[in-house]
Amino acid sequence: MPPEKTKAAKAASLTLRHLNKDSRGGLLTVESTIPVGHGYGSSTADVVATIRAVADAFETGLRPSVISRLAVEAEQASDAIAFEDQAVLFAQREGLVIEHFGDALPPIRVIGFKANDGQLVDTLALPPARYSSEEIQTFSMLRGLAARSIRFQDPRLLGQAATLSAKISQRHLPKAQFSTALGIAEQVDACGVQVAHSGSLIGIILDASAVGIADASRRIAHAATAAGFKDVVVQWIYSGGGAVEI
Repeated sequence: MPPEKTKAAKAASLTLRHLNKDSRGGLLTVESTIPVGHGYGSSTADVVATIRAVADAFETGLRPSVISRLAVEAEQASDAIAFEDQAVLFAQREGLVIEHFGDALPPIRVIGFKANDGQLVDTLALPPARYSSEEIQTFSMLRGLAARSIRFQDPRLLGQAATLSAKISQRHLPKAQFSTALGIAEQVDACGVQVAHSGSLIGIILDASAVGIADASRRIAHAATAAGFKDVVVQWIYSGGGAVEI
């Protein structure tokens, strides 16, 4: 329940099979406030919660690596949310961790909003990006930059990596007014800009410990709204707090 949660239903069946409980069943109810089709990871949240719930029903705990493999089998491509606050480089279509970065992301605040008039993106219908050799070389550099940002808990290094990655994504899944978002970030001296690689989301990254962060957040939110971006929300990442809609 509800019946359209087909990925969650498949995840439940796969988990039962993994636990050798194929003959067992039950009622699964999925309740979520996460918007679908924008890059928030709504389907992976449903699937991972389902896998954990089924395992818990049999008083069993599953490792994040096992949960991730089941999630990929259920939905073809999955985020790494089963690893919670561990920062990992994750192969989303194989369900494998390529690299553990050894810590969580540095504390940041992200002011997110929807581009492209908030149009939905069908992840399964979206063909995998075919990156050029130059882009692949850039990703190797970004991997090192991300590792360094996590090691030293440096939000600005993380923002630089995110911005370069977002610019590459712009050549494969363009976001309307992406340059506008970059301009807003520059105006407030933000750490950088990130995008959903399979959705409509854009986020501007701030150092959660920076002086004047509340004022910077308001300025970004007002500028994004004035530019026509939809559903502006502030997210705290590993710095306390939750989500606030502006």
